Amino acid sequence: MSKRIFGIETEFGCLTEANRSTGSPEGIAARVRDYAFYELKLGISDMHYRDWGEPPGNGGFLFNGGRLYIDMGHLEYATPECVKLFDLVIYDKVIERLIIQILDEIELNEEVSFFKNNIDHFTGATFGCHENYQLRRDVPFYKVVIPTLMPFFVTRQIYAGAGRVGGYEEILEFGEIQRGYDGLVGFQISQRADHIVTEIYEWIQFSRAIINTRDEPLADYTKYRRLHLLVGDSNMSEYATALKVGTTSLVLDLIEAGHRPRNLALSDSVQAIKDISRDQSLQWIVELQSGETISAVDLQREYLNLARKILKGRDDDTDWVLREWESVLDDLEKDWLNVTDRVDWAAKKWLLETFMEEEGLDWDDPWLESLDLEYHHIHPQRGLYYELEKQGHTRRVVTDEQIEAALRKAPEDTRAKARTHVMRYLFQNHLPCIVDWHQIYFTHEEPFEMRDPFQTYEKEVEVVLKRLSQQPKLSSREEDR
Repeated sequence: MSKRIFGIETEFGCLTEANRSTGSPEGIAARVRDYAFYELKLGISDMHYRDWGEPPGNGGFLFNGGRLYIDMGHLEYATPECVKLFDLVIYDKVIERLIIQILDEIELNEEVSFFKNNIDHFTGATFGCHENYQLRRDVPFYKVVIPTLMPFFVTRQIYAGAGRVGGYEEILEFGEIQRGYDGLVGFQISQRADHIVTEIYEWIQFSRAIINTRDEPLADYTKYRRLHLLVGDSNMSEYATALKVGTTSLVLDLIEAGHRPRNLALSDSVQAIKDISRDQSLQWIVELQSGETISAVDLQREYLNLARKILKGRDDDTDWVLREWESVLDDLEKDWLNVTDRVDWAAKKWLLETFMEEEGLDWDDPWLESLDLEYHHIHPQRGLYYELEKQGHTRRVVTDEQIEAALRKAPEDTRAKARTHVMRYLFQNHLPCIVDWHQIYFTHEEPFEMRDPFQTYEKEVEVVLKRLSQQPKLSSREEDR
């Protein structure tokens, strides 16, 4: 892959047993967070207010370079900055292992369930999966980046969607979310599609857009901007995560190199993303602004063919993405059952249809909504996805050993390594600090700036640690906290 920083933010759903006094889902999420910081001592909890009104203690950075926090009552985890595709998959998966470990140690694994999904069938609540990609600032964002990416994102769900039973649509009216039926369907290939209301928008809280335009690079503003996406589903499949991020990164490589496919602008992107998700025929035909119709598979091939022409042979990861991108499109074109080992929605659809046939059920049976949710259960002994994995029905791209190692170790080739190194010293010596993605503030010293996410700052870290050796320790009261 090209040298690009990427990361994933995942919100987790939580359910507690109604007949047990285990506390609210929000309270359980806070207990898991606090256990990670104060009992397992896996990072430094925030000592300060952060942007967007996040209070002290709401979250913090982990020693693996990621960030764990509470957002709108949900436990959320952001991976560290990654520059290698399969590193990102590893760091995306490691949080599942940590949550299960904590629930085991506080003896709540029988009463509490965490889910890596995007919808709540019963309340209409949604949980986000946000992808982040570093972009060069000198590439015109509104004139080039957005128009090129929009058709790609609308159709990417055919291999990146997590699938769902039925569907509600959220409609924004006068600042309030209204919930209502938009035509009952049996199965959709995407969990997020029904909740997308516009193509682009800046503020996440008020409008779920395909592309978020907030310009918050968390790096050198003169060189970089951050592409922040709300459109993707949370994937259980390691393969789907790698393909989703890998194909997106290759399309960004093309854009930054000055290459674009022919004009594939859709007549209505928001409607198209819903239509593809709800298409029971799985033909996925969309209309372009030109009046031409094209299948989502063929539209994806337009990007694939250009990427293969320009980027093939560059490195092993690029060739993996190109090869698997082509393989998935070929298999989808023949029969969706060909991709049940790689694509979440296909695996889920196969499971549900097999169960429906055995039990004589229809798509509107509420039993299916429960099974839909259990696919995303992150406990390896209870989740349906992990049952498929145990039976050898899924294609993995990383190992359990790699995931276990990532709990306490940051990536070696990004600034996450430097941030973690300084954080460990601060933690061991009980020194007060303010930690952020691109800087660390100290009480009596100049802040440590990490504006280049590609740097590991070895020499700068040595200088910082030498200066910190003279800093006063926290008071005993602060240390007890």
